[in-house]
Amino acid sequence: MLLLPLLLKATLLRLASGSYRPFYNGFYYNHIMNDNDNGQDKVDYFNGAKLVVETSKDPVYSYNGANVTLPCHYRYEPDMGPKRKIRIKWSKLRDDYTKEQDVMVAIGKTYVAFGDFKGRAHIRQASRHEASLVISDVRLKDDGKYRCEVIDGLEDESDVVDLRLQGIVFPYQPPRGQYRLNFHEAEQVCRDQGAILANFNQLFQAWSEGLDWCNAGWLADGTVQYPIRLPRKPCGGVHLAPGIRSYGPRHRHLHRFDAFCFSSALKGEFWARDGGWDPGEGAVHPSLLGHRTWPGWGGSRQRCPRWGCSG
Repeated sequence: MLLLPLLLKATLLRLASGSYRPFYNGFYYNHIMNDNDNGQDKVDYFNGAKLVVETSKDPVYSYNGANVTLPCHYRYEPDMGPKRKIRIKWSKLRDDYTKEQDVMVAIGKTYVAFGDFKGRAHIRQASRHEASLVISDVRLKDDGKYRCEVIDGLEDESDVVDLRLQGIVFPYQPPRGQYRLNFHEAEQVCRDQGAILANFNQLFQAWSEGLDWCNAGWLADGTVQYPIRLPRKPCGGVHLAPGIRSYGPRHRHLHRFDAFCFSSALKGEFWARDGGWDPGEGAVHPSLLGHRTWPGWGGSRQRCPRWGCSG
């Protein structure tokens, strides 16, 4: 019981002696990033300096196979003078909000890219306070949100930019019938079509452009949803407003649905078999099995006597 009063007394004596660092409304920076290479341990103090990181507030659009630059700039308020030796880190936010995927880390002119970004990503520092990320040979799975993080000693600030690939969302139903795919099988059938599972933003964009589909399908984050332009009884009821209907997250192994795939470019044409199909029916026509079909969306509908019709 005597220990606590003794510790308190010792702390008060130390404060009274002045052998402590006073509090300032500023920031401390570690010498590791900002020293003069003389090997002396020190802490550089910059009163009132604020590190600000800014990326594009609007989405950056690209397409499969292209090169794209994700802009990122930083500054100090007030200005810190000559360019400082800072650390830049880029990471990709996952659709399911789990651990971020490392893309690249750079210090000065030295950088390291990770995973699928090796050989495809580098930092552009054309201006004094630029930290932009350049991605070459853009891939479908590059679509998403990226974090630009600037680290100056103990100060660490970041901002997020959205990379969106231009392309097409299409529903997929396997040949053996409706609702036969678990999440992992849905991923595979999209890959077999040269595509990936669509994310919510891509499905929403397709819905805003006219996609109306009553069958629920997997999305990349493990949720199951479907887009409705014309409310009707078989598709959630006539009294619900148009929009994206959601079943929420489903069990990735046990639950089975169709899939919504996304491709930045498709070869050939899409079509429906003879007999036609009315999106107001609220179900996939029985003859549309296991193929890329999106009748009633984005203009005219092609028809062929059998699946093939692509060049």
